[in-house]
Amino acid sequence: MDIITKKQPISSSNGIVTSNHPIASSVGISILAAGGNAFDAAVGTAFALSVVEPMMVGPFGGGFTNFYKPESGFSTIDGYCSAPGKAYESMFNPISNELDKYFEVEGQLNTIGYLASGTPGNLLTWTHLVEKHGKFPLSEVINPAINIAKNGFRVSDYLSNNIRDNAEGLSQFKESKDIYLPNGIIPEKNQIIKNPNFATTLEGIAKHGSDYLHGGELGKHIEEEMKKNDGLITLEDLKKQKIYYRDPIIGTYKNYTINSVGPVSSGGICLIQMLNILENFEIEKYKLSDPERIHIIAETFKLVFADRYQYIGDPEYIDIPIKSLLSKNYATQRSKQIDLEKSQDYQYTEGLVDNDSNNTTHFNVADNEGNIVSMTQTINNAFGSRVAINETGMMMNNCMLLFDPHKGNANSIKPYKRSLSSMTPTIITKNNKPFLVLGTPGGRRIFGAVCQALIAIIDNKFSLQSAVESPRIWTDGYELELEYEFPEKTLNQLTKLGHKTNSVNRVAGGMNAILFKNDTMEGAACHRADGSPAGLSGGFALPSKPGDAFRDY
Repeated sequence: MDIITKKQPISSSNGIVTSNHPIASSVGISILAAGGNAFDAAVGTAFALSVVEPMMVGPFGGGFTNFYKPESGFSTIDGYCSAPGKAYESMFNPISNELDKYFEVEGQLNTIGYLASGTPGNLLTWTHLVEKHGKFPLSEVINPAINIAKNGFRVSDYLSNNIRDNAEGLSQFKESKDIYLPNGIIPEKNQIIKNPNFATTLEGIAKHGSDYLHGGELGKHIEEEMKKNDGLITLEDLKKQKIYYRDPIIGTYKNYTINSVGPVSSGGICLIQMLNILENFEIEKYKLSDPERIHIIAETFKLVFADRYQYIGDPEYIDIPIKSLLSKNYATQRSKQIDLEKSQDYQYTEGLVDNDSNNTTHFNVADNEGNIVSMTQTINNAFGSRVAINETGMMMNNCMLLFDPHKGNANSIKPYKRSLSSMTPTIITKNNKPFLVLGTPGGRRIFGAVCQALIAIIDNKFSLQSAVESPRIWTDGYELELEYEFPEKTLNQLTKLGHKTNSVNRVAGGMNAILFKNDTMEGAACHRADGSPAGLSGGFALPSKPGDAFRDY
């Protein structure tokens, strides 16, 4: 299968930002150009995305960060959302035990409205990265986002369609409606959206830092709005919320070292386990559309999901056998269970059901000092709970939807608990040098998408752009989803192997990545979102003697 890419990569020498919106990438690269480092640029990108990609990310969300500093190596931060202190197992009334309706509750209370919001961690992460690892004051990093919110930006088709898909929910809340459905009309491409209230909120954050939300004036206002609307989040919850440095999950694939995030994200463990199993097969001898290749990958995914459901959850509540799951010997044993002639079912328990959202964002930044930052961030569903808190312009998350609404299970609701995630911001090295950084939105499809991009580059020698845009597959043991580019002949052959195939528009979301080549970097973003890379090359004038700059030649 020939890969016809829809976008173009960018190469540079002094820094690259890849994000899922061109404005956000340009903000990040402008911060690098002004003298900031990758941490400043990453956080500036995050704040800008909260304005121009508001359906995916915001300060009132959660996520995971993976970063590398030449002098200290790899670190990961868990900044995920947690259940409020007043949350309890039976706070929602589930309508079914069937898997297709498992997370649905009476009144959609875990999806839309104030009760759906968990206590956020994004702002704590963003401010920490600047204050601990950046060069610039927080106010300078936030200022571009303030200007965009105040002056407005042009709507893309992608954003317009997301508003259209969520218009019913957004219309239920005055602030949300005023911003995204002005006069009750869905904004079309190239119309201007302004969010002056969010600009004011960002100005408060710029002045007071994370304390503005986690204990200050903004936090008090949110507590009042929660009380008025039957929400649970209190000022005390916001004060108690923490971010955690977690041990990176580290593995190898052939001659490459994989550095990713650990629980409460399952992403790093599952990615490395997939690669460990695939290492037992000659993936490089197949073309992308070969049914044999797809079959091996699909069976690998099913094995990994069987283990994920049984073993992985919040490490505060579940003892996770990480060492065993990442063992090469265990992967070899698992690989022997794959029958190359037929699809199989693999044993797993259903006690750990999760509901990751596809509506997330991802971005990467690399600077000329060797720093690398990779961040996957979310407010869960598109536009989160659909609530923009009155007078703030800030979208709330609906991360309570990530919990099992049924009592007595591994992922059931408990006060202050964090739900299981699939986020997989990943940095790959070769010969102890950075080789690749990548990630994507996509819920439970994230680590499978990252895995496929990696083997496309390493085994199939794809270019970076071809790898992030190449058609994907996914299964957790039920349907085998294949993006529409796969030919019907391939689907028919997979059906003969016993797979229940389904051609879909997309698997996971807008992947973006940076590839390191000698003294240059290459950035790419795929067609599944508004992704755009931005690069910085050139530099300042060479040193000269006094008067040389003005000599008349």
